Amino acid sequence: MSESVTAPATTDVLRAIEDRVLWLSSAIIHHANRVRPNPSGLKVGGHQASSASMVSIMTALWFNHLRPQDRVSVKPHASPVLHAINYLLGELDESYLPRLREFGGLQSYPSRIKDPDPVDYSTGSVGIGATAPIWGAMSRRYVDIAFGGAGVGRQYSLVGDAELDEGAVWEAVLDPNVAELGELVWIVDLNRQSLDRVVPNIAADKLQRMFAAAGWQVIQLKYGSLLEELFTRPGGAELRQRIDAMTNPEYQRLLRCDATELRRRLPGEGPSAQAINELVASLDDTTLVDAIANLGGHDLAALDRALGMIDDTRPTVIFAYTVKGYGLAMKGHPQNHSALLTDAQMRELAERLGADLDDPWRAFPEGSPEHELCRATARRLKRPEFPPLPPPAIPVDFGRTPSGTATTQAALGRVLLDLTREAPDAARRVVTVSPDVSSTTNLGGWINKVGVWSVQERPNWFADDAETILQWQEKPTGQHIELGIAEVNLVGLISELGTTWSRWGQPLLPIGVLYDPFVERALEPWSYGIYAGGQSILVGTPSGVTLAPEGGAHQSIKTPSIGLEQPGCLTYEPAFAQDVEWTLLAALAQLGKPGGSSAYLRLSTRPVDQSLAAVPTDPAARERRRRQVVAGAYALRRTENVKVTIAAMGAVVPEALDAATRLDQIGIPTDVVCVTSPDLLYRAVRARQGHEQADTWILDQVFPAERATPLVTVLDGHPHTLSFLATINRVATSALGVTRFGQSGSLEDVYHHHGIDTDSIVRAALDITE
Repeated sequence: MSESVTAPATTDVLRAIEDRVLWLSSAIIHHANRVRPNPSGLKVGGHQASSASMVSIMTALWFNHLRPQDRVSVKPHASPVLHAINYLLGELDESYLPRLREFGGLQSYPSRIKDPDPVDYSTGSVGIGATAPIWGAMSRRYVDIAFGGAGVGRQYSLVGDAELDEGAVWEAVLDPNVAELGELVWIVDLNRQSLDRVVPNIAADKLQRMFAAAGWQVIQLKYGSLLEELFTRPGGAELRQRIDAMTNPEYQRLLRCDATELRRRLPGEGPSAQAINELVASLDDTTLVDAIANLGGHDLAALDRALGMIDDTRPTVIFAYTVKGYGLAMKGHPQNHSALLTDAQMRELAERLGADLDDPWRAFPEGSPEHELCRATARRLKRPEFPPLPPPAIPVDFGRTPSGTATTQAALGRVLLDLTREAPDAARRVVTVSPDVSSTTNLGGWINKVGVWSVQERPNWFADDAETILQWQEKPTGQHIELGIAEVNLVGLISELGTTWSRWGQPLLPIGVLYDPFVERALEPWSYGIYAGGQSILVGTPSGVTLAPEGGAHQSIKTPSIGLEQPGCLTYEPAFAQDVEWTLLAALAQLGKPGGSSAYLRLSTRPVDQSLAAVPTDPAARERRRRQVVAGAYALRRTENVKVTIAAMGAVVPEALDAATRLDQIGIPTDVVCVTSPDLLYRAVRARQGHEQADTWILDQVFPAERATPLVTVLDGHPHTLSFLATINRVATSALGVTRFGQSGSLEDVYHHHGIDTDSIVRAALDITE
């Protein structure tokens, strides 16, 4: 069980700080909307009511329980509360307080990367911030076991009750690994309101049972000290029963009533009405109004007790009942989500809280008990510095050339095994993650080599089974993490694994492997992870309609263009095993450091003759090819008097080469360019146009102006992914690709159906050259 880290004598001082946090968070939003000039007239926004419901919880946590080794994910709409606390602790300069949602100022929602004050987790996308500390906890444990220095520490999630509607929350809570993470603490701000309404049936009891069934400690913090005391008086049991039985909307309506109206409404009409009426009659008006809103989430003493009950041997969730807009004129109103206090209401609030609307950022006087508590808390929460270690050196080329027939998916596993031999220091920092598709994505050899990560070691009951090829050895030192079938969990984990260099100074090289059709399911949380500073590699395999027999349900179409458009990410779609090696090594070299980048690799299960890659044997020519592969494209076939160019990517490169041979035979000399990264080529085009900074040399080498010809582009994905290539030299173009849901069938039939087979490429070339 945990204990309060400050003396109980600070309770009155804590209340004064609570009032100041409420004022500051409200004033931050008020200034952004009603004081700061707004020439555009666009609504600035902010959430005074959502912030107010969290003030007591965050005050109790920061000033009475939080430790430097702990991390906190703050619900998105409570970001002004976080900034207010950081200001009181001296972690945020006063100049930022008037700059909420201003360019270069405080972000709309907490951001690790963009906010000027300490933020542990970026939040804003509902559900993702709530679950991030789960993956943060696993990442901390991984680092501490593998390299030491990450220590211990709780991972708190401050969650809005409406966030529990998100499926991503339950995918994370139910993962088998999570029940063993005792450092997890969720505090649910149970204010029974969503953006639009009072939720008619929040089903708190059901939610608590769901957490309990997942192995969590559940603490209910429903009523405050005043109500609890009233429940002990005559008529108190009936009052508790009456409030417990109310619907959410009925209770919320009582929050909007004055004392006279409460005396009429509260007793109800049942057999207990008389007893409740007598109890209510014994209370003065102020006590009655205060009592109806006296919920546990606003009672500092009750919060202190609840936080002291946390059992660190299993995850804990505290259901803290609160009032949305608590302490504000809008408290409990069903449409208060984005409501703003008027100037008059702000002045009344200032008077009640001992603040000044004309001097809103006034600090506590030097030497006052409140000032001293803020200083003591700041000293207590000061974290040690973790200078980031430089990531390990990554080889650029293992020096071997694949032969025979191979798939790019199988090449992934071989590259990882080669890394253990050629660069063991780098391989030691690789962590692979899979949502139950390890064996089907060719990670078996890697897993046999490095083992499966687990909180505790478990026996491998099939170790002596001669027919078992995949050795599933679970141990805390394993380097592969297996999750349940939940792609959102996978990208959440690789994103947090990709932040360890900035949290504890220890770089990891996380690689998440999933079926490419499900990249879209995982895209939003992965994109948010990149935004939050997580650097990772996502491998989607198998991909495209090349997965012909699987049919439309498993044939990805849009993923190539997703990779091209995703900020903070490089994308590669190699055609050959050698290209997989070079691009994966290049992607690994971008991880675990300031200014690094994530990457997305789209791989295939199509067997391809590796001699088609024509990898040069001369060392200088080989290195030139490698640099081109990593930069986005290379010339796979050059001809004299070229009349047309085919730019192909990924699995359809054999068709492009076949088409070029046939075109040559009918008198149309054809070049073939193998595109490995439409993303990098597009950046080069934009850089040439002056829109961004990027290398452009690859365009001159692969698409030189003197070889400009009509262009056919082809890929197993949406054709617009490569159609921009025609703008390099402003040539006629025909873009081939997949624009419809897939069909089951043979590879030949499916390619023909979508017009990406050899015949279709030849026809397209003839159309733009004749």
